[in-house]
Amino acid sequence: MNSFLKYQNEQNISLFTDFYELTMCASYFDHKKFEPATFDLFIRRLPPNRGYLMFAGLEQALQYLSNVKFTEEHLRYLKTQGFSQPFLDYLRDFKFTGDVWAAPEGTVAFPCEPLIRVTAPIIEAQLAETFLLNTVNLQTMIATKAARVVNAARGKAVIEFGLRREHGIDAGMKVARCSYIAGCQGTSNVLAGLAYGIPVFGTMAHSFIMSYENEIDAFRAFAKTFPANSTLLIDTYEDMAGAEKAAVVAKELEKTGHRLSGVRLDSGDLAETSKKVRKLLDQQGLSYVRIFASGDLDEFEIENLQKQGARIDAFGVGTKLGTSADKPYVDVIYKLCETMTADSTYAPMMKLSEGKVTLPGRKQVYRFKDAQGKFKKDVIALADEKVDGEPLMGKVMEKGKVTYDFPSLSQIRAAASENLSLLPDKYKKVTGAAEYPVELSQNLEKMMENLKRKLLKNEISESS
Repeated sequence: MNSFLKYQNEQNISLFTDFYELTMCASYFDHKKFEPATFDLFIRRLPPNRGYLMFAGLEQALQYLSNVKFTEEHLRYLKTQGFSQPFLDYLRDFKFTGDVWAAPEGTVAFPCEPLIRVTAPIIEAQLAETFLLNTVNLQTMIATKAARVVNAARGKAVIEFGLRREHGIDAGMKVARCSYIAGCQGTSNVLAGLAYGIPVFGTMAHSFIMSYENEIDAFRAFAKTFPANSTLLIDTYEDMAGAEKAAVVAKELEKTGHRLSGVRLDSGDLAETSKKVRKLLDQQGLSYVRIFASGDLDEFEIENLQKQGARIDAFGVGTKLGTSADKPYVDVIYKLCETMTADSTYAPMMKLSEGKVTLPGRKQVYRFKDAQGKFKKDVIALADEKVDGEPLMGKVMEKGKVTYDFPSLSQIRAAASENLSLLPDKYKKVTGAAEYPVELSQNLEKMMENLKRKLLKNEISESS
């Protein structure tokens, strides 16, 4: 649980928020609005070409809620921004005391389904918004992208190689974590290997080859340092000439009782070159040497390579995975769905903006399976309804305390793999994926109709 905090400096985490969160909270405080409220975190719509989402980021979200507090340094700064002393005194003793329900990390999810539900005094619930959106946006975006890349690889290994172009240290750590959850075999990020126990991989750069007068000397030097685990980059000058030299070094390694692990292609026509390299290696009796490919890969390019019959055994996927280049965000939302009234009962709330209508009340998501055990449909229902499907959300915090055991990263990874295996292939297509059915229960639809009528009536009467 503590690996994220151990390897990141989070001293100023409570100010990792949008300014308007604090101004709203100050006004709540000023008008003594401390009543509980419930907010849903969900994703409004799927990014292009996606047929599903893979939820990630819950562990960091709960760590934040468990640890958020304001230091004297924070309070001094906020005083310079015009906040009143009584509100600053309130923040001095601030602690999250609410309840949280959530789907487990690694859950396959769909638009408008609550992923996290926060019920807390409205100031506490409001202050949580920015951090929750930020962490779920990045991690769900990357986990979904990585799951698509892994699916396109059809069982061949995928290594996350994007650290040098990911957006900072925090993103680099989270990308490695979420890619591993989604099925990548490992990462190039050494700190992530230490922090999370993710397998780390690396080969060599073109600069290493170029630092030697002869390419084969570079190969021999590297193989001498790592005789049991060398992958040689063969396209610095001419890929087939590089492959021939790699074969020579492989035969030299055999004489010492070792085997060359692989060769790497990083440019050119990967499909055609991989076929030629495979033929050359096999003719030399080196069928055990794997062909590793990298270079601006993503799920679209990997699927194309597969269709061309590329002889590639593993893929290193960097920039386009680590930044989710084709869609670098998800439409993640955090909206109020109920508030407590003067008589201590909860009243459902909903937004009516065109194209942005939200679902009122406290809800649960139920998943149904077909006769073969595959995912068939989801139903979003009110939390107190009796529905036959499998509920996706469970209580993870009560009165500000985490109430469940954090699963290990390997357990989250296994759960994600199971989720993906139960999702029919038509929803996992790289392009043209089918739309998964998500229904609203009759009770929820009825609540929406009645509440919409009431809200519009109230607005009309107030404006007249």
